[in-house]
Amino acid sequence: MKRFAEEFRVPVEVDSAGTHGYHVGEQADVRMRAAAESRGYEMNSLARQVTTNDLDPGHYDLVLAMDSDNHAILTEMAGGISPHVRLFSDYLDEDWPKDVPDPYYGEDEGFEEVLDMLEAGCPLILQTLAGADIFEGEFDEEAE
Repeated sequence: MKRFAEEFRVPVEVDSAGTHGYHVGEQADVRMRAAAESRGYEMNSLARQVTTNDLDPGHYDLVLAMDSDNHAILTEMAGGISPHVRLFSDYLDEDWPKDVPDPYYGEDEGFEEVLDMLEAGCPLILQTLAGADIFEGEFDEEAE
């Protein structure tokens, strides 16, 4: 998301946090970092846990859960359904699974699949946040 935002000059704050505190203070899995770096992404943040403050309306314009279980946890933490707490897959077409898979216990291909899903959804999310057709003409060749 950060790379798309920089490329299209959309000023957004991007943060990441988990619903559980298992890896607080740690870097992303070494396999995810390797897969991301092979695509030109820099992953240098440290894990943190979501707080109820993160879910306050107005704190973030959009909070995305990667799967249904985490969406349920975020919804409960927010005190009920909040329109700004959404599933990442809300920004993907029906060819993608509803839940972004957790590749942690699988093989390296799982990390590639997650990155594929992120690359598919992030442009639409960014465009939604920007409220404009920031990608006008950018993907015209793909449609031909």
